[in-house]
Amino acid sequence: MSKIADADQRAFIPVRIAVLTVSDTRTLADDRSGDTLVNRIEAAGHILADRDIVKDDRGTIADKLRAWALDPEIDVVISTGGTGLTGRDVSVEAHRDVYEKEIDAFSTLFTMISYQKIGTSAVQSRATAGVAGGTYLFALPGSPGACKDAWDEILAPQLDYRHPPCNFVEIFPRLEEHKRRK
Repeated sequence: MSKIADADQRAFIPVRIAVLTVSDTRTLADDRSGDTLVNRIEAAGHILADRDIVKDDRGTIADKLRAWALDPEIDVVISTGGTGLTGRDVSVEAHRDVYEKEIDAFSTLFTMISYQKIGTSAVQSRATAGVAGGTYLFALPGSPGACKDAWDEILAPQLDYRHPPCNFVEIFPRLEEHKRRK
């Protein structure tokens, strides 16, 4: 049986996702990007495992990412904000402080999708992704449109076990195989 035909037989597996907004000014009451992600996560049938807002501070962001990466009740962390070029944009550096492995193609694919929507302005985003502690970590720009594009075009299919020919969910068990005894 082909992988695509086999995918038709797979059951949906809900993923536990935490959403982190990085902002010096946002609160839960006006966090449109966080709301965009939460709405899409829940509409897809996934579980919102946690949600928080932290200031644009590299150490604070990295500490939150590390804590969530160690939490067995969280499979994925999606942060929004702090991926630009200004002095306060430190989400990418914080993420890279935590990554064990970077998912290089995520930023490339995000840029390709963004270019179709916003043209050359896509060059100003430094969206990134990686893995730490068996947890996927994604850093998205702070605009609701960027969060929508990243979720709809990349994350929704990759976080769906039924998506052929391969997806992030099916390799969850192998993310930390290097730590097993030989």
